[in-house]
Amino acid sequence: MIPLSIHVKQGLAKLVLPFLFVMACLVMLIGQAQPKLVEAMRLKVTDFLAPGYALIEEPFNFIYNFAHSFKDLQNLSSDNKKLKEENIQLRRWYHVAMGLSEENMKLKNQLHWIPDPKLSFVTTRVVADVSGVYHKAILVVLGEDHAVSPGQVALDGFGLIGRVTEVGNRSARILLINDDSSRIPIRLSNSHAQAIMAGDNSLYPRLIFYPEDKHPIEGEKVVTEGQGDTLPAGIPIGYVHYLKKGQPVVIPYLPLDHLRIVRIVDYGNKEVTPPDAPGRIMPSNKKVRQGPVASPTMLEHNE
Repeated sequence: MIPLSIHVKQGLAKLVLPFLFVMACLVMLIGQAQPKLVEAMRLKVTDFLAPGYALIEEPFNFIYNFAHSFKDLQNLSSDNKKLKEENIQLRRWYHVAMGLSEENMKLKNQLHWIPDPKLSFVTTRVVADVSGVYHKAILVVLGEDHAVSPGQVALDGFGLIGRVTEVGNRSARILLINDDSSRIPIRLSNSHAQAIMAGDNSLYPRLIFYPEDKHPIEGEKVVTEGQGDTLPAGIPIGYVHYLKKGQPVVIPYLPLDHLRIVRIVDYGNKEVTPPDAPGRIMPSNKKVRQGPVASPTMLEHNE
């Protein structure tokens, strides 16, 4: 190490802040002049750091799981009693569901119902929350041979959370629905009104541009409308809540700041398999753009 005098060290310390300021300006200028180059460099850095994020997160996950396991042991007796009661009720509902499923299948066969296309999706883990003051996004880790592409839809266990915006070799960035640049057409379940869900970097996206004679109702469900975009209709998002009079917002089913597992779904055009029923119409070879809805079985959400 080169020995330096106190005056030289003090001079270098004063130059650090101007040096960082000049470097920041250079990065901004290069970003404006060569945006593709900067984006490629950022994806390379993200791919390099993604495994590191996962390693850093592991100890915290272990402590979190250990604390929850200890808490679960304390409630073991009461939970066991509650599960037995729920099991009896579920057996009753199972027989009801089987009867309804059989009836539904018969009705679909009579109507020559065309089933929804099978959707492909991947389930992955959130390794970092890369949100800042002016944007809301998360980083997920992917395998090397993944088929994720920008524009695909990201869901949690209950509904929509965002869209994939950038994809690297081993990671992807998801822009959340509460980002300030997010604007999503939605439909309200009870009033059947259309509106725009706009993010503002808070936890709860706002509802704007709804009809004056159909104000959102407290507690009604919000689903995607699917107009003018590749985002399909019918994906659940959350429910309406008034933070104060005249300011409706959407409360997501799961908090957007505690996402751990997400599913990335490819809602691209798919071949539709016709039902095996007599008298059905043979489809042409031309691909038809479908407007699929979120499958409750896939979302594991009981409406």
